[in-house]
Amino acid sequence: MSASRLSQPVRWGALAAALLGIGAAVGYWLPHGLPDAESPAGSGDRARTVLYWHDPMVPNSRFDRPGKSPYMDMQLVPVYADEAAGGAGSVRVAGTVGQALGIRLGKVEKATLAPSITTTGSVAFDDRLLELVQARVDGYVTRLHVKAPFEHVRLGQALAEIQAPMWLEAGQEYLALLDATSTRGLALRAAVRERLRILGMPEAAIRQIESQRKVNASTQVVAPISGVVSELGVREGAAFPAGALLFRINGLAKVWVNAQIAESQVSLVPQDATVLVRAMAWPGREFKGRVVGLLPDVDVQTRTLTARLQIDNADGALAPGMFVSVSLSTKKAAPQLVVPSEAVIMTGERSVVVRAGPDGSFEVVNVSVGPEQGDRTAIFSGLSEGDSVVVSGQFLIDSEASLKSTIGRLGGKVSSGDAGTGESRP
Repeated sequence: MSASRLSQPVRWGALAAALLGIGAAVGYWLPHGLPDAESPAGSGDRARTVLYWHDPMVPNSRFDRPGKSPYMDMQLVPVYADEAAGGAGSVRVAGTVGQALGIRLGKVEKATLAPSITTTGSVAFDDRLLELVQARVDGYVTRLHVKAPFEHVRLGQALAEIQAPMWLEAGQEYLALLDATSTRGLALRAAVRERLRILGMPEAAIRQIESQRKVNASTQVVAPISGVVSELGVREGAAFPAGALLFRINGLAKVWVNAQIAESQVSLVPQDATVLVRAMAWPGREFKGRVVGLLPDVDVQTRTLTARLQIDNADGALAPGMFVSVSLSTKKAAPQLVVPSEAVIMTGERSVVVRAGPDGSFEVVNVSVGPEQGDRTAIFSGLSEGDSVVVSGQFLIDSEASLKSTIGRLGGKVSSGDAGTGESRP
């Protein structure tokens, strides 16, 4: 066998051995990374200084060199000096990462808010239009014209005819003095007429005695206002004592709506503010009214107060008990700072906004919020006009900022042990 034939297998063997050596070296360095603690693998990060490495899932443990986390099946993550320079509550996000997170920004502006309050309520009688027909003397009902509750009546409509002995007696005395001409007789006639009025005889019945020159056995009682008989206190043929309630009549020209206002919105409701009411019973129709008072009684369950609204109801379309929706115009405030409502994070203990810096950093800021109108919320303190705020993706930034703040307060020391084995030294 010649030397040239022997040299060919030798060359192939040498080449295979070299490839195996390169593969072993690559297989070692890929999982372990570079040993230089000050120079991360990425070429773009060579100028950045690493402060320490940590496991994002266990952030309060720090390590002074890279390696595999002793807690999770993952590599430790470096923390750079320029990242920590922003403070415990600051977060820096690269532009491409911000796009991936869907971060959108909005502006802090000055605007005038006149928010409207939309709530619900129920219709009730306006007690200022209530009239009571009450007996001032003993008597009984000879005829009843209105025989059922909640019948509508008109002003001057006959309600009942009653007989009262005291009215008959005083009426006869008055009739006897009608033709008196002396000074004493005229004085007595005036006194008896006043007695009839005090005993509750209707003015129409007194004038009837004067015009007809006779006293009728029965006296007609008429409705003092137009409305609905909400309570019927007598029946035909029944006797009644002095002071008995005969009829309760509620006017319907105006009604009340008792609307529930959240405790936090009470300061926005001015007296005499205009309101619009819509009833399910009358779709497409609006009833106008105004605020006549805020009742000083807070519902401990719902934390609401009752706003009493007076609504025009000339045709009687609204009936007590109807459910209605209410739109209420509030006080028009002076120009103030506003942000998009979606930028405000309310945790229950505080309200925060994520403010964006010009260098790509983000800071969580505590704010004092005011009323909301549409998609804008007033800000009383914490921001300045022209600031940029995050309106989308802020929950991720707030979580990261809170995590960094917690780590900063803990002030944990860097572990100097073997990250790959989880050992550490004090």
